[in-house]
Amino acid sequence: MIDLLLRFLIGGMVVTVFSVVGDTVKPESLGGVFAAAPTIAMATVALTLHERGAGYVSMEGRSMVAGAAAFFVYACAVSWVMMRRKTDALPTATVLLMVWLGTAATLWAVWLRR
Repeated sequence: MIDLLLRFLIGGMVVTVFSVVGDTVKPESLGGVFAAAPTIAMATVALTLHERGAGYVSMEGRSMVAGAAAFFVYACAVSWVMMRRKTDALPTATVLLMVWLGTAATLWAVWLRR
């Protein structure tokens, strides 16, 4: 219960700081870079380091990097298809979820699996 409370408090404070930073950045579309997910992840990593140690956090960190890389490939694929084919966002993003899944599975098999 204390872990959840700490994550809530740390995450809330960090999200607030990054929201202020995101509002001051021009163009404002870059404010999304400072969204909640990375800040919550950092709070979780800090608490996990205290609870489970550096080895566990190292594996979790590699998993986060692999997830971010898979999302980057997916976002690039969606963007490319939408710009080339002039398709709607929802069907394109839904169909190309397989790109994310394939990339994530490949990264897991090559880099993360022990």
